[in-house]
Amino acid sequence: MHKYIVTNKPYRSSSIYIQRAMKRTLIILIFALVFHLAYAQEKAIPLYGRDIPNSKKAPADYVEKTDTSGWIFKVTEPTITPYFPEKGTANGTAVIICPGGGYIVEVSVTDGSDIAKAFAKIGVTAFVLKYRLPSDSIMVDKTIGPLQDAQMAMLMVRKRAAEWGINPNKIGIAGFSAGGHLASTEGTHFDKPVIENKENISLRPDFMILIYPAITFGPLANADTRENLIGKTPSAELVALYSNEKHVTANTPPTFLVQAGDDDEVPVQNSLMFYDALLNAKVKAEMHIFQDGGHLFGLNNPKSKDKWFDWCKNWLNENGF
Repeated sequence: MHKYIVTNKPYRSSSIYIQRAMKRTLIILIFALVFHLAYAQEKAIPLYGRDIPNSKKAPADYVEKTDTSGWIFKVTEPTITPYFPEKGTANGTAVIICPGGGYIVEVSVTDGSDIAKAFAKIGVTAFVLKYRLPSDSIMVDKTIGPLQDAQMAMLMVRKRAAEWGINPNKIGIAGFSAGGHLASTEGTHFDKPVIENKENISLRPDFMILIYPAITFGPLANADTRENLIGKTPSAELVALYSNEKHVTANTPPTFLVQAGDDDEVPVQNSLMFYDALLNAKVKAEMHIFQDGGHLFGLNNPKSKDKWFDWCKNWLNENGF
């Protein structure tokens, strides 16, 4: 009679091997994820060296801070933070993103990193600009501070285009709300440099993407945005200078516009006036007006199933970007 010995040791040993293999796989996945995140988003890059133009020493109580929503206050050191596409997916196009916030704060997630990640997914290298907010406390002339940072961001990205795998002729700018005012100022005032540009590198964006943008500083302006940049009692000349619908020319970059008709912060006429100026100058432009959506809806309008980012992607393709 044969005696069968039953033991669970081999199975226990197999279980240990499986656990170890799963642990190794998990570790590999974690390292891969960490590598991917490190590759996709680099650290913030200062726009300037030690000497920031048009700046004064910040008072002791003027300290940069970021709240739990990702809103940035009291910027003193402007930077760009790059978001690179996954390896092998970059198409050579780049965009500099200017978050909104009425020139008093920067909505760095909804109008910044969320947008940058969406661009990176379609092969566009994105840079979120953290620009100085206009303030007499830290600037000699607060009216040019944000524009200096936008122009410097364009200069830096174009100068380092080869290093970052970017086509220097496919670098655009995107802006949201007051960031839309900054982006449209950069797109209409690029021939009026407010930074040192010894190498004469072009400051002109190759395209503009303006989402619920503040454009005019006239009667249909967002009063807070206007006041924060040019003061409570600006001259007529200053109002006209920063009413960007007045500065569209045939050399203004092709522009993509999105806004909601019920925007209760920036009147929808801001987009309409800019689009009309683009048409009159025979500049290629596309505009989408949502029926509803309000202001600051970011990547997804909660009142619509349509995705403006899909429209934007198609527009970029149609225009060779």
